[in-house]
Amino acid sequence: MKVMRARLDHCESGRFQRGIALVMVLWILLLVTISTGAYTIMARMDQLEAHTVLSGTQARLAAEAGLNLAVLSLRDPDEETRLIPDGRSYFVQYEGIAVEVQVTDERGKLDVNSADEQTLTTMLSGHGMEMGEAELLAAAIKDWTDSDEIERFNGAEADTYKGQGLGVGPGNRDFIMAEELLQVIGMPWDLYVKMEPGITVFSDSGKPNPAYAPVEALVALPEVSEEEALNFVEQRHSEESLDGTGPALPDGTVAMERGRGLTYSILAKATLPNGVWDQIEATIRLGGSTDGRPFRVLRWREGFHH
Repeated sequence: MKVMRARLDHCESGRFQRGIALVMVLWILLLVTISTGAYTIMARMDQLEAHTVLSGTQARLAAEAGLNLAVLSLRDPDEETRLIPDGRSYFVQYEGIAVEVQVTDERGKLDVNSADEQTLTTMLSGHGMEMGEAELLAAAIKDWTDSDEIERFNGAEADTYKGQGLGVGPGNRDFIMAEELLQVIGMPWDLYVKMEPGITVFSDSGKPNPAYAPVEALVALPEVSEEEALNFVEQRHSEESLDGTGPALPDGTVAMERGRGLTYSILAKATLPNGVWDQIEATIRLGGSTDGRPFRVLRWREGFHH
C-alpha cells in the first residue's frame, strides 16, 4: 500500500509539474505573440508616419510650385494671360497634384497704417462691432500708430493701458505686421480674425481699391453692406477682365484695374489624392531680392494637414 501511495504521489507530482510547465509555455507564447504584435504595430505606425511625412513634403513642394507659377504670371507683360489679382481661384495640376492659387493685389486691402479714423470705424462696424465701441477702437488704433503721447478723443495712450493693468502700451509707430492690432486695447480676437483677410500694412492705401478688394475690405467703404460686398465680389470674379464694364458698388464705383501693383498676397493650396494637403500664404513684393529671386517675401505662413 505504501508503495502504491508513493507511486500515486509521484504521478500526481509529475502531472502537477507538467501542468506548471504547460502554463509557463502558454505564458511565454502569449508574451511572444504580444511582443510580435507590438513590433508589427510599431512598424506599421512608422510606415504610416513616413508615408504622411512624404505626402506632406510632396504637398508642400506642390504648393511652393503654385506660388512660383503665380509670381511668374504676375510678371507676364501680357495682361490677357496674366492672373487677375482679385482673389479669384485658379486651378492647376503639378505632378498629378491639384493646386489652387489665389492672388490678391494688396491695394485691394485697407492699410491700417494709412487709413483714417472714420474709415477704420466703418470697417469695424461693418464687421459687427457696435458703433460706439468701433469709434473707441478706431481712435485707439490711431493713437497706437501716432508718434506722440497725446491722447485723442476716445483714444488710448500709455496711461490708459497702465490703468487697465496692461504691461504693453501703444507702439507710437506704424504697425510692422497686421497681427500687432491684437496689442491695441479693446481689439477682440474674433473681430481681428474676421478682419484679417481685408487688412494690410504693405499698400499705403487709406481706402481699398474695389477692383481687387475682398469682402472683408469692401465693408470699409461707406454704405457697403456685407451682402452687397459678397454680391459685388461674386460678380467681379465672373468677369474675364477688370475693364470697368463689370459690377458696380452702391455709389456707382466700378471694378477697374488701374496699373500693375507691386505687392501681392498669394495663397497656394496643394491637395494630394489621399487627402493630405498643404498651403502657403505669402505676401510678396515683385523685384529683385538678396537671394536672387524675382520677388521679396514680406510675410509667410504655412502648414500641412491630413
